[in-house]
Amino acid sequence: MNETLVTALTQAQRVVVKVGSSLVTNEGRGLDREAIDQWGAQIAGLRAMGKQVVMVSSGAIAEGMKRLGWAKRPSDMHELQAAAAVGQMGLAQVYESCFAAHGLQTAQILLTHEDLADRKRYLNARSTLLALLELQVVPIINENDTVVTDEIKFGDNDTLGALVANLIDADCLVILTDQKGLYTADPRKDAQAKFLAQVQAGDVSLETMAGGAGSSLGKGGMITKVLAAKRAASSGAHTIVAWGREPQVLPRLAQGESIGTTFVAATARIAARKQWLADHLQLRGRVVLDSGAVRALVEDGKSLLPIGVSEVVGEFERGEVIGCIDATGREIARGLVNYSSADARKITRKPSSEIEAILGYIESPELIHRSNLVII
Repeated sequence: MNETLVTALTQAQRVVVKVGSSLVTNEGRGLDREAIDQWGAQIAGLRAMGKQVVMVSSGAIAEGMKRLGWAKRPSDMHELQAAAAVGQMGLAQVYESCFAAHGLQTAQILLTHEDLADRKRYLNARSTLLALLELQVVPIINENDTVVTDEIKFGDNDTLGALVANLIDADCLVILTDQKGLYTADPRKDAQAKFLAQVQAGDVSLETMAGGAGSSLGKGGMITKVLAAKRAASSGAHTIVAWGREPQVLPRLAQGESIGTTFVAATARIAARKQWLADHLQLRGRVVLDSGAVRALVEDGKSLLPIGVSEVVGEFERGEVIGCIDATGREIARGLVNYSSADARKITRKPSSEIEAILGYIESPELIHRSNLVII
């Protein structure tokens, strides 16, 4: 068995699991409590293995359609938003009750693409999700279909799953769907179609062979999963696409069994993130480090603390990429800063224990955390 097939989920510490509308709503007949209960049991199993899990769930519009008695997905935007508003109530309730039966506490997170495009909202969403994971809570994420407009579109929640994987630095994205995985052609139409157990994420030929929309409930198909895998791979996350009704699919994947199609990311997660930082062309500002801070970063692999910064140069916001230079002006490192330039100036040369007293809040004891920093 290929090593990547074994390690995609077995070695993953942080996992995003995305489930589609047809699975969640039992092909539109109503929320499938049995299936959701089984996913709760499986996620509890992953948690017992020490893995952090975030779930991205479709189904609000499909459930709303069922509750409103609509047999056909409407095209009017306001009707779609109304269906989402009605369906979201039941979706959250069923997840909460089913997961609680397996000792899992859940939290509902509704996102739009705008949330992930705006820097401050992106960082707030990231901080909230990471805090929930530290608290051993399973976030249940859905597109906020009640307020978005053009975002209710083809393949949205497959894309959302990939965006969430990037957002929280996930190691693996698992897309559970009503298809077994990727074939060279549509197996429903072509008897010669061959199943692909492992492919390279981002391979353009995959987009050609992937079919169209898979069902009338969700608007995605295999093509959206291929594109989602490509997006997730940009941050080094592998993607697995598998049949959601495969018994014990998640724990079996975690134990190394080959199920579905694995889309292999070309670069390891940490390396991909570091490369992105290293390749950043536009630095918003710089901080000048004393000799002790330089040693801490370069020799000891430490995070950058405010006490080691002697000067802040330029204007930047929290979450932007800045350079770290020594007293001679030589760039030592660069990374994502946890404080704006205005706040950074207030806490330079100060111990982290004084940050809250000085600023009135504390985002992090580090100016730049080691995981968000690359040595140049």
